[in-house]
Amino acid sequence: MPREIITIECTESRKAGQSPSRYTTTRNKKIMTEKVELMKYNKHLRRHTLHREIK
Repeated sequence: MPREIITIECTESRKAGQSPSRYTTTRNKKIMTEKVELMKYNKHLRRHTLHREIK
């Protein structure tokens, strides 16, 4: 099964001292070998921010 469930977390909320915004998504391990980075909405900061994959 090449797809795996991953968690992505906001990179800017930790710097602001607020609770992090987290999303779960899937990725194809065979095609995307590097960590996932997506622009997602952070409700605490009220704007779109960069979210990176965490372990």
